[in-house]
Amino acid sequence: MPDFRIALTADFYDAQGALRFADMGLELLAANPRVATTRFAEHRPEIAPEQLRGIAGAIVLTPRVSRTSVAEAADLLAVARFGVGFDGVDVTACTLHDVAVTITTGAVDRPVAEATVGWMIGLTHHLRVKDRLVREGAWDARTQYMGRELRDRTLGLVGFGGIGRALVALLHGFGMRPPLVHDPFVADDAIRAAGCEPVALETLLARADFVSLHCPLNERTRGLIGAREIARMRPDAYLINTARGGIVDEDALFDALRTGAIAGAALDCFAAEPVVTPHRFGTLDNVLLAPHAIAWTEEMFRDVGRAACGGLLALSIGRRPTGVLNPEVFLRPTFRDKWARVAGLPADRLEP
Repeated sequence: MPDFRIALTADFYDAQGALRFADMGLELLAANPRVATTRFAEHRPEIAPEQLRGIAGAIVLTPRVSRTSVAEAADLLAVARFGVGFDGVDVTACTLHDVAVTITTGAVDRPVAEATVGWMIGLTHHLRVKDRLVREGAWDARTQYMGRELRDRTLGLVGFGGIGRALVALLHGFGMRPPLVHDPFVADDAIRAAGCEPVALETLLARADFVSLHCPLNERTRGLIGAREIARMRPDAYLINTARGGIVDEDALFDALRTGAIAGAALDCFAAEPVVTPHRFGTLDNVLLAPHAIAWTEEMFRDVGRAACGGLLALSIGRRPTGVLNPEVFLRPTFRDKWARVAGLPADRLEP
C-alpha cells in the first residue's frame, strides 16, 4: 500500500533539524506503518506550492496557507493548523482545491484560560513593577503600587467559545461577580446557563474590570477594539488579548495606556508578527507582553499535537477528522476521488 505522507512545517525544528518541542503527539504517526513523516526543508512565511507536492497532510505552525499554496496540491487532503486560529489560512481556496482544513478544537482551552487568569492577577498586583523595584533597590516605592484582588471584580468576555467557558470555570472560587459576555453567535440562554450575563459590546466595555478577547480574527472582528471602544472602558479597567493582534487598534491602545485612560493591558499577539525589534508597548510599565506564546505549555503542545496528528490519521483510514472548518469539502466528488486514491482505499470504505 502507498505511504501516506505527512509533513510538518520547518518552524517546528531548530537550525540543526531537531524538534523544538519535546512532545507534540508524533508518536501517533510513528506507530502507524502506513504513515511516512517528513518536514519542510525550509521555513517560509507562506507555504510554497512545491513544498506540498506528494504530501497527503501538512501540520502547520505559523506559515500562511494561501490560494497559491494549494493551487497545485494534487495529493493534499488536509491542512492541520497547530492550534485554533486560522486567519492565516485561505479556507475558501482550500475547499476549491479539495483540501480540508482542521483546527485542534478544545486542545488550547485550558492553557489559554489559565494564562489569562495569571495575567489578571499579574496586572492587578503590579507584578512587573514590583519585580523591578527589588531589582533596582527601590524598596520604599512599593507604597505607590497598591494592588487589587479579583474579589468583587467583573470579567468581560468578548467571544464565548471553549476558551471563554474554560476561563469562567477556572475563576470559580475567586469571589468575582458574574461575568459579562458579548458573543452574537451564542444564544443568550446558553450564556445565562453558564452563569454569565449576555450584553452588548458597549455595555461590556463600560462595566467590566477586565476585557478579555477570545474571538477569531476575521473581517467582522478586525479593528473591533478601536479608539471609540477603548474610550468606553473605565480608567481602572484592563484589556487582555490572547486572540489576535488585528482585533485591537494598537495606536489607540498605546495612547490609552500612555495617558492612563485605562489601567493596563496584557498582550500576547500583535498586528505585525513576529516582533523582532523592541516593541513600543515595552516602554510602558502598565503592560505585560508575551511573544504569542503565553499559553505554550508542555501539556498544550502534547494535546494540540495529538489532535492534529489524530485528524490526519483519521483521513488515512477513511474517517472524517474532528475540527474541520470546511465540512462541505467532503461532499465534493473530486475530493472523495482524491481521498480514495491518496489513502489507498476503495471509495466505499470512506466515511460519508
